[in-house]
Amino acid sequence: MTGNESAMNLTRKAIEEHWQASDDRDTEAEYAIYAADAILDYPQSGERFKGRAAISAQRGGHPADRHFTVLRISGDGHLWVSECIITYDGVPTYSVSIMQFARELVVHETQYFTEKFSAPTWRAALAEPIPGRYIEEA
Repeated sequence: MTGNESAMNLTRKAIEEHWQASDDRDTEAEYAIYAADAILDYPQSGERFKGRAAISAQRGGHPADRHFTVLRISGDGHLWVSECIITYDGVPTYSVSIMQFARELVVHETQYFTEKFSAPTWRAALAEPIPGRYIEEA
């Protein structure tokens, strides 16, 4: 294994541990991935949170019962993407997290959220279900 492959494996493992800690509500492990001066952006609401403490406080104060299901993690070097389903009080929300790393810690994360939607009937002949899923029909 090359040094680059080893670093990639360590980064992927850190991301997997982050999402598992998020699901377990293990706050210490959940926020260990962030640099002290990390930035978290939510483009849809226009919010920016500066620093590990602010990120922890805003997520830790979330009133919903949250669960995390990781669908895919991909990346290389300093940029990694996680596709997840975050369930808030039993309602699934799809999320994409883009993490930028430096010094083996997240220095900038941008997270996008969306609800699932129904597929229009006009596309039915063109689509097939994602493996393990079914198509939401209108």
